[in-house]
Amino acid sequence: MKKTVWLLIDDRKGSAGQIRGVAQLLDCNQFEITEKNISYTSLAALPNWMRGASLLGMEKSCRKEISHDFPDIVLSGSRRSAPVARWIKKESGGHTKIVQLLYPGMFGRGDFDLIFVPEHDRGKISGSNVRFTVGSPHRITEKSMLEARFHWSEVFAILPRPLTAVIIGGKIKGKGFTDEDARLFGQNIRAFHQFFGGALLLTDSRRTGTSGETLILEALEGIPAYTYLQGDTKENPYMGYLACADRIIVSGDSVSMCCEACGTGKPVFVFSGRNWLTSKHQRFVKSLVEGGYATRLENFDSNFVPRAVLNPAKEIAQAVEEL
Repeated sequence: MKKTVWLLIDDRKGSAGQIRGVAQLLDCNQFEITEKNISYTSLAALPNWMRGASLLGMEKSCRKEISHDFPDIVLSGSRRSAPVARWIKKESGGHTKIVQLLYPGMFGRGDFDLIFVPEHDRGKISGSNVRFTVGSPHRITEKSMLEARFHWSEVFAILPRPLTAVIIGGKIKGKGFTDEDARLFGQNIRAFHQFFGGALLLTDSRRTGTSGETLILEALEGIPAYTYLQGDTKENPYMGYLACADRIIVSGDSVSMCCEACGTGKPVFVFSGRNWLTSKHQRFVKSLVEGGYATRLENFDSNFVPRAVLNPAKEIAQAVEEL
């Protein structure tokens, strides 16, 4: 009989992507996987020591979906879903094993059978149930890249080669994306293109801001490019960018974007800016560089080839299967 697995999916795209990235690597002959969509009330903002192992902060409409037929394993991926996972384990009489991706907070961490924390958060938590990975799990697989390449290669065929994907983030909590960093990023991308030639596959986000976007585009004027910018309503080519690019430039403010780029096995160049990244993000970028998964865009090494493909989801999926 297959083991049952619930994925606790909420509105945080980053954590949802990590959970799905692990789940897609579980053996379908051994596991039956079900997504449980969770919506929250304002009470979810309460600290977890107040919420405890409970459904406090969870919309009533979602509660009936998790209140019976408890599974063998639960995958939780955010601080807000951690109390829900602990409640399921309690209500199952301890039958359900719970696995947390990302830091769940200090309270109740002993309830989790396994907690996977990125290496750059090592100082936050320790314990026999804690394991560390470089970066975070992602959804990049050979299959997903093959499908994206099949879908998008014809669209990009008119562009000169080689293709460089440029993935731009922006504002971080407590850290703005300044005009100085936007100009510097644009200058670095242009210098990169002058060396390699070809065309850009460029995308940004709402966090980039209008000013940042404008300054970067001004710096790249005249360079052949396919763009998908904040506010565009056409089909999102993000997976196509990763699949079809020969090299990838990505800003170091987003753990998920950097990990997905490093999951392709292609040369990845990370932009750090000036006094922009938090100390946590700086540790993260350092771990990618030291692991040989990426190099820095500033003063880039044109001969850089990654030593390994970043795939923490595979490591976590294997641990779940053992559990």
